Amino acid sequence: MSAVLHTGLAELVTCTGEGPDPVERLGVLPDAALVVREGVVDWIGPVAEAPVADERVDHGGRSMIPAFVDSHSHLVFAGDRSAEFTARMAGIPYDGGGIATTMTATRAASEGELRALLAARVAELRGQGSDLVEIKTGYGLDVATETRAARLAAEVTDEVTFLGAHVVPPEYRDRRADYVELVTGPMLDSVAPYARWVDVFCEPNSPHSFTGEESREVLEAGRRAGLGLRVHGNQLGPGPGVRLAVELGAASVDHCTFLDDADVDALAGGDTIATLLPGVEFSTRSPYPDARRLLDAGVRVALATDCNPGTCYSSSMPLMIALAVREMGMHPAEALYAATATAADSLHRTDAGRIRVGAPALLTVLDAPSWEHLAYRPGVPLSRPVTGADSPWPSSRRSA
Repeated sequence: MSAVLHTGLAELVTCTGEGPDPVERLGVLPDAALVVREGVVDWIGPVAEAPVADERVDHGGRSMIPAFVDSHSHLVFAGDRSAEFTARMAGIPYDGGGIATTMTATRAASEGELRALLAARVAELRGQGSDLVEIKTGYGLDVATETRAARLAAEVTDEVTFLGAHVVPPEYRDRRADYVELVTGPMLDSVAPYARWVDVFCEPNSPHSFTGEESREVLEAGRRAGLGLRVHGNQLGPGPGVRLAVELGAASVDHCTFLDDADVDALAGGDTIATLLPGVEFSTRSPYPDARRLLDAGVRVALATDCNPGTCYSSSMPLMIALAVREMGMHPAEALYAATATAADSLHRTDAGRIRVGAPALLTVLDAPSWEHLAYRPGVPLSRPVTGADSPWPSSRRSA
């Protein structure tokens, strides 16, 4: 089996450290090297002690970090909602209603069109240093299109989430109970073979989404079908989503913009991770979640893009890190850890988000000498994936 030695690293950020200090938790190793054998990290240590390998890649004094884990995205869709973004920038508030526009376009698209659009978005995301990605359905809102979306998503990731309970489609607006019955019955039965998770947009503040009671019904049906639980909660205003997620033991509750003390206490006392999506607030001019408040209370916080056509059409995890630092009170080290290790934890994945011996070599190189540049240089394309023996940056490569 061929082995590749990666050297020339100013630092190796493993995200395997421990303790309360956010920088220590990054587990930064200066002047380190690592060996990748058949896609798995085989050795980590001081460069002076590096073993002989079949190939050697010199990264020229750059920083290596774990590949980003994007634990919340909506990548299977057709259509364009740029006009909606422009309208929001002119002052029209977001209420979730634009999802129906994407639903119409997605239902009308061919399978080939959707597969090509999905492949392009995944390539864009991975080209910026992300690897593991969670992908939700939710733009079909009928049995056939939701099933197709889940099947296509399963072609590119193991982390597929059934989100038939995204919004109530127009044809069921006056028959909400019938739609919940469809989601928890025939739609769930059809989608579940392709999915690992079930999700619901629990948002009583919007007429388009789901109440706490409806959300509970959806989540419990998904659990009976063998799916793990995720929740969209407390995005548009106060509501039951966060406490429902904690009560049911959901892996993650996402958005968490409007929280009261009881919500924070519930998260601090439970196992549910709060996944924050700062690109949404950037794209909707909504208030940012208070990450500092959550972290100081002992809540585990993850970051994700929520890449979607309506409220955050960005696949850039580095941008999310920069926004979390600038707008949500996170230390740069906390933001990087949230975008890697904690995001992986929110998907119950031990094989991503950290660099350690025996784990898959999901690696990202920064065109910078330190991880600090991610938040320090927002908007600059610093991060690229490392695949096998190939470094995406100019390097000195030779046979060992």
